[in-house]
Amino acid sequence: MSQPLSGHHVAVLLGGLSSEREVSLVSGGACADALERLGARVSRVDAGRDLAQVLTRLKPDVCFNALHGAWGEDGCVQGVLETLAIPYTHCGVLASALAMDKAKAKAVLAAAGVAVPGGGLFNRFDVAAGHVIAPPYVVKPNAEGSSVGVFMVHDGANRPPQEVVAPSWTFGEEVMVEPYIRGMELAVGVMDGKAMTVTEIVSKTGFYDYEAKYGDGGSEHIVPARIPPHVTEKAKELSEKAHAALGCRGVTRSDLRYDDINDVLVLLEVNTQPGMTPTSLVPEQAAAGGVDFDRLVLWITEDAYARASAGGIAGNGETSGQDAR
Repeated sequence: MSQPLSGHHVAVLLGGLSSEREVSLVSGGACADALERLGARVSRVDAGRDLAQVLTRLKPDVCFNALHGAWGEDGCVQGVLETLAIPYTHCGVLASALAMDKAKAKAVLAAAGVAVPGGGLFNRFDVAAGHVIAPPYVVKPNAEGSSVGVFMVHDGANRPPQEVVAPSWTFGEEVMVEPYIRGMELAVGVMDGKAMTVTEIVSKTGFYDYEAKYGDGGSEHIVPARIPPHVTEKAKELSEKAHAALGCRGVTRSDLRYDDINDVLVLLEVNTQPGMTPTSLVPEQAAAGGVDFDRLVLWITEDAYARASAGGIAGNGETSGQDAR
């Protein structure tokens, strides 16, 4: 591949302050390596409270936001970048904040005709005191990702998870409680508003938790998913609709559950900054469509730059990222 980013300074934001810091370091490192292969001058920025000062000093042409979780994915860092007038990848302030708040995102998605699970927000002490909905159900923070702080309450469980009232709980006073949807875990990447394909995720731990997502051998990704054609099309349709309803841009990933016995498909959430290692879900889907990791990173970067400068990085009214689709 030629070096289409030669002469351009890209600041890769990674690490950060959230519980997903370690995941972000891996994602950001992989993207920074790809950007260097593409010819960019790369500054790796471990995003802290002094981010505005650091970026003011560095003066990058564009920021590749590889942060995950609170502060980096919820609109806060996006607001900093808007204030500094630095182009940045992935979603803007509103879409980022909205997608990160599971309760508000579900309300918007339901209004747009996207099938979502039932349940709702409950005070964590009420959740710990007794079953707020009938088991089986899932308890999770309202504004975290990577399945951090998620608990499965099985059918016949005597008591709810007490971890939500432990002194170590740092995920807010309200938690999302949803009925457990049996069946298959699916994921759909959406690039420039168009769904890529559907991945079937087989967890080796029985539940697609943090360890299953990031532990060595914790899960198997099957692309394309072993589902009927009508389910594939429906999953892609729901993911595109969710991407649009939340006002997303660039690349997102929707997580879904498919109950194959009852033929029920629901969308759980939209990730506005999905994992970005060569073995992450979105890069795997891109590769299945003939777009390698470096070209995917190139497209994401050019997409950000093109929104701020009419011609994009290519500088000629076209972006080579169009070739990567």
